Amino acid sequence: MAEQAAANSEGTKREAVALSTPRGGIVGVKAGMTQVFSEAGDSLPVTVIDLRPNVITQVRTMEKDGYQGVQIGVLEKKQKAANKAEQGHAKAAGAAGFYYSQEFRLASNDKLDGLTVGKVLSAEFLKPGDLVDLQAVSKGKGYQGVIKRHHFAGGFKSHGASVTHRHGGSIGNRADPGKCWKNVKMAGQMGHLLTTVQNVKVVKVDLENQLLLVMGSVPGPKSGIVTVRKAIKSVARAANKAKSKV
Repeated sequence: MAEQAAANSEGTKREAVALSTPRGGIVGVKAGMTQVFSEAGDSLPVTVIDLRPNVITQVRTMEKDGYQGVQIGVLEKKQKAANKAEQGHAKAAGAAGFYYSQEFRLASNDKLDGLTVGKVLSAEFLKPGDLVDLQAVSKGKGYQGVIKRHHFAGGFKSHGASVTHRHGGSIGNRADPGKCWKNVKMAGQMGHLLTTVQNVKVVKVDLENQLLLVMGSVPGPKSGIVTVRKAIKSVARAANKAKSKV
């Protein structure tokens, strides 16, 4: 169990506990990018994820809910900013409400030992060198054309081409089929989608300051919510390797 603890709005310390699942799980806030240097002197571009307190607001059980899971709240609200429903739900966790909530599903054979309402999730399950999957909402880019959105080459630049340089071109035939087919690539809203980046290397885990440094870029803007879990592919490989030894 983690030694570090987080304080709630009333200043009382919360006990930290890590998810007892192969992939673990924690939610953070994207703080921005910087660079650090390896022991060999190489410059490494990293994204800093601020691991704000992940307060457990509800524990799902097989007996009551038909599945196992842990619901957490991040970015605690002041009482004046939370409505009555939010205050009622977060009361057991010693908070007024949260700006973001998420649930981590657990397998039916995973243990719920130590996972109680009011505690906070820990990043103890991570260590430098681990591979993680990062999930966040990508930056919204507004309404974009086919060249930016779908990487079309565009039309002719000369030889009689007139105001069609960045057009999408034909989107259908004549009387047969007499319609546009579904899923034709056209202009439209781009970005602002839930995006997952797999197999990202963990560079540093700072439990004292609750910071996580990962290699490279992370989807979404600064101050965006990022979900961090161990890479599903590396966990599956480890499980298959263990089976083969039996």
